[in-house]
Amino acid sequence: MVRAEVGPDIPAVDFDLDKIRERGSLIAVVDNSTTGYFIYRGKPIGYEYELLSRLADYLKVELDVQITADIQGAFNMLNSGNADIMAYHLAVTKERSERFAFTEPHNNVSQVLVQRKPENWRQLKLHEIEETLIRNPIDLGGKTVYVRKGSSFTDRLNNLSDEIGENINVVEVKGAVDTEMLIRDVLDGKIDYTVADEDVALINESYYPSIDVETPISFPQKIAWAVRKNATDLKSVVDDWLVDMKKSPDFYVIYNRYFKSRKSQNIRVKSAYSSWSKEKISPYDDLIKEASEMLEMDWLLLTSIIFQESKFDPKSESWVGAQGLMQLTTNVVEEYEVDDVFDPEENVKAGVEHLRWLMDYWEDDISDKEERIKFVLGSYNVGQGHVRDAMKLAKKFGSDPFKWDDNVAEYLVLKSKPQYYKDPVVTYGYCRGEEPVKYVREILHRYDQYLQFYRSPEIPNDSTFVIDSK
Repeated sequence: MVRAEVGPDIPAVDFDLDKIRERGSLIAVVDNSTTGYFIYRGKPIGYEYELLSRLADYLKVELDVQITADIQGAFNMLNSGNADIMAYHLAVTKERSERFAFTEPHNNVSQVLVQRKPENWRQLKLHEIEETLIRNPIDLGGKTVYVRKGSSFTDRLNNLSDEIGENINVVEVKGAVDTEMLIRDVLDGKIDYTVADEDVALINESYYPSIDVETPISFPQKIAWAVRKNATDLKSVVDDWLVDMKKSPDFYVIYNRYFKSRKSQNIRVKSAYSSWSKEKISPYDDLIKEASEMLEMDWLLLTSIIFQESKFDPKSESWVGAQGLMQLTTNVVEEYEVDDVFDPEENVKAGVEHLRWLMDYWEDDISDKEERIKFVLGSYNVGQGHVRDAMKLAKKFGSDPFKWDDNVAEYLVLKSKPQYYKDPVVTYGYCRGEEPVKYVREILHRYDQYLQFYRSPEIPNDSTFVIDSK
C-alpha cells in the first residue's frame, strides 16, 4: 500500500486578509484543467477561474492566478506565502484539515473509477461491454490504479483495499500531473485505471466516449478550496461569500456551464482556439507573429493587446470611432495611409507601426524595456501627451516620473480631478485616467496568463518582454 502525503511541514507565513488587501491582489494557485482554468479564444475561463474572479471583485483586489498541477507543491505555495488560496477541486480529508483550513464546500461528489471500454465497444451490445468492465469495487483486488501524488484518491484506495481484504496496487504519479492527464493515459491505453471525482469524470467522458466512469468507489465527499490555517480572516470572508454565492443564480450558471452543459464545454475544449489543444489563440496568429517581429515583441503580448482592443473582431468599432482589430483612430488611419481599416492585415500593420513609433518615442526616457512597454501601452490608449502630463505631475509631487506603477499611473488617474488637470504643468487638460491604467494592467495580466499556457521558445530572450504584472 501507498499512503498519501500532503507534503513537508512548511511553517505558514503570517499573511491574512488585511495584508492581501494592502498588497492589492489575491494569489490563487490552480491546476490547468478543462473545468478549472484554461484559455479559450484568447480569454481565460473555467469554473474555478470564474468563481475566483468574482471573489476578487468582492474583495476589491486584483486576481493573480498561478498554475501548477503538483498538489504537494501547491500546498507548499500556500504556507510559503506564494499563494493565498488553493483553488483545486479538493476533497476535504481529515489529514489535510489538520494542516490546512478549508473553505465552505462548493460541492459534494463521489470518487469514481475511470476505465477504458473495449476497442470495439461501438459494435458490442451493452451487456457485452459490461462484462469487460469493473462494476463492483471488490474486483479491484490485484489491479494497479494510477493516481496523482498527494491526492485524496490514494487514501480512499488504501481504505478500499482494507475493506475488500485484498491488495490494490496504488501507484502515485509524482510531479505536475493532473487527473485529466491520467484520464487521457487511460484513454490511450498507457494505464488501465485511474480515479477521478465524479463531476470531473463525467465531463471528461463527454470529451472521450471510450472511457467509462460509472463505477463509484466512495461516498460523496466535500469539495472545497484550501487556505493557510492562520488565515482566519480570509477563510471567514470567503466562507460568507461562498454561502451567499451558492444561493445565487450566478453560481448555478457557472457550474452548469462547465459540468452540465457538456456539449458546449466539449466544443470549447476541443476547439483549435483552446489552450487545451494549444493550436491557436485566434484566427490571426500567423499575422500577429509576423507583425511582432517588426516590434521585437513577444507575439503573445501583441495578441493580448489586440484582444484588449477588439477581442479579435476585425469589424469592431468603439463609441469614440476607433476601428478594426487594433482600434485605429482617425489620426492613425491617416498617418499610416490605411485604405481599408477593417482589413486585418492593413489594420495590424498600421497599429504595429504606431506601436513601433511609440517604442522609439519613449526609448530615451525609459531605458528599461519592461517599464517602457507600460508607457507605450498607456500612450497607445490615451496618447503620449496625457502620459507626459502625468510624468510632470509625478515629478512635481515627489514621485518617480520614470516608473509607471504607483507613480505615473497614479497621476494619470488623478488627471480626472480639477486640481490636477488644471495644474500649470499640465498641457493636455482633463483625462479619464482610470481607463488607460486599467488598459495597461489588463493587457499585462492577460499576457502573463498567455505565458503560462503558450510559452514561446521561438522568441529570442532578448526580444521578449516578460513582465511582472502582479
